[in-house]
Amino acid sequence: MSNRRKALVAVTAGLATISLGLSVTSAAGAAPEATTLGSLKLVKTKTSLLGKHYWYQQTFKGLPVINGYYAKHESKAGVQIADGRDAVPANLDVSAKLPAATANTKAAEAINAKAARARIAGADKEAEKVPAAGKSTAQLAVIGGPDARLVWSVTSRSNEGSTRSLVDADSGSVVESKVLSDNATGHGSVFDPNPVVSEQNEQLTDNNDKNSDELFLAQKNVILRNLDGSGKLNGPYVNIKEAKGGVAQNKNNNFVYQRANDKFEQVMAYYHVNQTQEYIHQLGFTEVNNESQDFSINTFDGDNSFYDPTADMITMGEGGVDDAEDAEVIWHEYGHAIQDDVVPGYGESLQAGAIGEGFGDYWAVTMSVPVSKGFELPCVMDWDATSYTSTEPHCLRRTDTGKTTDDIVGQVHDDGEIWSNALWDIHQALGRTKANKVVLEGTFFYAPDTSFADAARVTVQAARLLYGKADAQKVTDAFKARKIL
Repeated sequence: MSNRRKALVAVTAGLATISLGLSVTSAAGAAPEATTLGSLKLVKTKTSLLGKHYWYQQTFKGLPVINGYYAKHESKAGVQIADGRDAVPANLDVSAKLPAATANTKAAEAINAKAARARIAGADKEAEKVPAAGKSTAQLAVIGGPDARLVWSVTSRSNEGSTRSLVDADSGSVVESKVLSDNATGHGSVFDPNPVVSEQNEQLTDNNDKNSDELFLAQKNVILRNLDGSGKLNGPYVNIKEAKGGVAQNKNNNFVYQRANDKFEQVMAYYHVNQTQEYIHQLGFTEVNNESQDFSINTFDGDNSFYDPTADMITMGEGGVDDAEDAEVIWHEYGHAIQDDVVPGYGESLQAGAIGEGFGDYWAVTMSVPVSKGFELPCVMDWDATSYTSTEPHCLRRTDTGKTTDDIVGQVHDDGEIWSNALWDIHQALGRTKANKVVLEGTFFYAPDTSFADAARVTVQAARLLYGKADAQKVTDAFKARKIL
């Protein structure tokens, strides 16, 4: 940030503060300006194999100087000093004109704008991950050096990580925004979305979870982003909380397994949910289940998976094909978590439940679009379904059945195909990006016991407000085709 004064200063191990003043010439021919290196506050003492280390924070009039430090290392080699202090004008005013609340707001605006740019730029490649702004605290501090000034140091923490922004306490300009949290990347192997689709082969079978050459070829090596560095499959969007055989751990974040290993399904859940949240953020939404979603993997021996809103937990079953081997099952269950997060208590009526199932199926299909190469897109859970269907294509359900409200039978999965067909038609009419923005935005206006018609109306409203009358009419037409409106 500035040129640092490098000097040797005598200190003793027990000394808590040091105060020094000096004069410097700020420009050629200018009168000397009184500056100071302020004081030093002992903040940490560490003991290593070779000796002791004393770390001091530079302060000015009781305020921390940003990046101003001083260290003394006592070892068998003698005493070594590291002086990283910045000179500060002795007359610098430390009374802030800008309120702390305003500084918090300006910092949040800057961080969120930077986060949005980073997400778009880094959607498909390695890039710095910038956490969205969260709960923030502001503390007065000083920047030293030639651009010395009083600032608010605003620390923001969200479940995506933490940032620090320096906001000029006079003008309100954001001097600097910096990511403080560390995100690790790892390596894994997954099906994407599942073997039937990636290999375009309806003949593949589970064979009691055994490895095979055909299924090995379907595995894809991927980068696992946003890991928290714990050596587990945990991050801001996914937490593998429990799993058959124990949660996967690797200090080097290397999670490459063959599919017969139960840990393979843990990698599937982490990768595909992290991808989902990165996509949702790319759409512009920062509060759609923006949390570390708990997963329980292969802990249920039945051929079923489910989302439990009382525990905010997704449980993936291992009956038949292990459910977490099919990303479309993961995405479907995550769809329930999305709706439960956006609408507290969602699903209080039969039609609301059907909308939930239909949305889950639709979400599985739309998330498959980038990786499926168009293969049987409306077919939901192609791989999982191979264990309980005999006809081809293998599908649990479809999003193009043509069902209307005339076909309501009072069962949420069957009736959900009415809703998923409407959403799939919207997807076809508006394109993936527009459709998903409209569908997610409309969800924010659902009631816990919403009906098909009410949910359709707020979705049309979302389309009109986001994109105008012409696109709203396309959405209306999709719902009319299903006799929902």
